[in-house]
Amino acid sequence: MQVFFWKQGYNQRMSAFHFFHPTEIRYVDLDAQGHVNNAHFLTYFEQARVAYIRRLELWQSDSSLDLGIILANASLTFLAPVYLDQRLETGVRVTRMGNKSLTMEYQLEETESRRPFCTGTTTVVAYNYRARQSIPIPDEWREKIRDFEKLE
Repeated sequence: MQVFFWKQGYNQRMSAFHFFHPTEIRYVDLDAQGHVNNAHFLTYFEQARVAYIRRLELWQSDSSLDLGIILANASLTFLAPVYLDQRLETGVRVTRMGNKSLTMEYQLEETESRRPFCTGTTTVVAYNYRARQSIPIPDEWREKIRDFEKLE
């Protein structure tokens, strides 16, 4: 079951984010120090990115070959450690659309306090997995993203 939710104007800190995805901390995510290992933050952002793409109906297939994007770059800034029982969510937004690539931003934060734990940026490229090549961002995607994000 796909779980995601949309909040608009939810709080001052993340008012620029229109999409949030609940982030579950699993026991396996913890390291020897008892907090989430840094490598798992990319997985949290990936889960939120896929939920965002499905929310906007950019990927409507059950086949990962039809996903239509591939990760080209990722950058994370760690702000505070995350522990097992924290209730978190990830804000996701598209901030730039090029010819073939999108820039997406993320913020992992505590649900109640809005305290941020990690921010990040990825560049994803529109991609045809069957042909194994990048493609221009489909016009339908551009329209849906512009409408959702209120981009010019």
